[in-house]
Amino acid sequence: MDDWKREWLTQLPQIDEILLSLERRGLLNWAHRPLVKETCRSTVEAWRRKIMAWKEGERGFAPPSTAGLAEEIILSIEGLHTCRLRRVINATGVILHTNLGRAPLAVAALDRIIEVGRGYSNLEFDLEKGARGLRYDHVRDLICRLTGAEDALVVNNNAAAVLLVLNSLAQGGEAIVSRGELIEIGGEFRIPEVMEKSGARLREVGATNRSRLKDYQLAINADTRLLMKVHTSNFRIIGFTEEVDLKSLVALGREHDIPVMNDLGSGCMIDLGLHGLQREPTVEDVVTAGADVITFSGDKLLGGPQAGIIVGRRDMLERIRKNPLNRALRIDKLTLAALEATMIHYLHPERAREDLRVLKALTEPLEGVAARAKKLLRKLKGTNLEGMRFARKEGMSVAGGGSLPGQEIPTMLVVMTPLGMSAVRLEEMLRRLEVPIIARIAAADVLLDMRTVEEEEFRFILEGLQTVTAG
Repeated sequence: MDDWKREWLTQLPQIDEILLSLERRGLLNWAHRPLVKETCRSTVEAWRRKIMAWKEGERGFAPPSTAGLAEEIILSIEGLHTCRLRRVINATGVILHTNLGRAPLAVAALDRIIEVGRGYSNLEFDLEKGARGLRYDHVRDLICRLTGAEDALVVNNNAAAVLLVLNSLAQGGEAIVSRGELIEIGGEFRIPEVMEKSGARLREVGATNRSRLKDYQLAINADTRLLMKVHTSNFRIIGFTEEVDLKSLVALGREHDIPVMNDLGSGCMIDLGLHGLQREPTVEDVVTAGADVITFSGDKLLGGPQAGIIVGRRDMLERIRKNPLNRALRIDKLTLAALEATMIHYLHPERAREDLRVLKALTEPLEGVAARAKKLLRKLKGTNLEGMRFARKEGMSVAGGGSLPGQEIPTMLVVMTPLGMSAVRLEEMLRRLEVPIIARIAAADVLLDMRTVEEEEFRFILEGLQTVTAG
């Protein structure tokens, strides 16, 4: 070891010395002593490694003083006291932004979470019988009435729902799927991989762009346990294409006494075609078409919390419910409370469209979005922010979240042009605010898409820009 490194290492303060400094500054009043001591050790050790890696002749740092190390440790522990999961303002125009938490919850859902979470609840207690009940009973009847299904079950997300259904109905046998439906969902999870973990064997049929009923017929054998249809909700194949419609697949399944599963994905509950959008099959459509088991997400087009909802024939759902894997995938009371409150909105579809933020953002006429942009623009210009120029222009939003691929929705953008910094720098500074503003960049401008920004969020934008320009 170099002599100068040995000297620097000996100059590092002792742990007790740092602890005494921190005690004098009051840190031990709001952090447990063992935690502070361990943070001191890890910080000093990090400095040791830094010194050992340093090359003689390079400049940039010197061994820290006791006060300097104490400041580092205070900042480290302050960071532990700060919640890392935070609210952000989604100004990207991506309505179901997976990285930003997908569907925001309705007020009624948030109220139910607080009400149920703040005390005890009848999660698995039958109030009429005074005996143990099933957590699924709280939403089962509601979901069945809204979809027309015989039975319903809820797990923690749609990937879990697919895994559970495959494991319950096709483990040890084959599940037949079109090659054009072997999709990859967010996070690089692929249908074939989920199927492999379920214990079912994948039997691919057809080609990527064309699958016919005959392909399924020829693939059926003594090991076939399930016919599976996957809604390609996150991409579109156009051109020379052909696929087997669900009713034909159901008829084939009935002929061979093989259940048909439809992974619907986004979980649309209303006819979006009535609002100028491409039509997505609704859950009720798929139930009516005769699918034996249907799975879909709770936090996409449904507009609720993350959940995987399974509906279908009562005998099939009973097999799935009894699977021991179901316990590992079940939802908690807070998700259940939010889902129940969300589903209640669909008893009146117009109420759902107004109160569920995802549906409102998808279906709001451009005039409403433009009026919101005009109002924010007026407020921005009234703040006299130096070094900024504001305007508005038309643009396009997207559904996101693997929903409505290729569908662009007209929107209005508030354009911010920074005069004293780059657009990249402004976007970065907006991300680093106490309530981060997530926007998008176009050339020298930062764009705020008003389709995903509510009027109640204007104050965060105004205060955030004042902070940025002041800095």
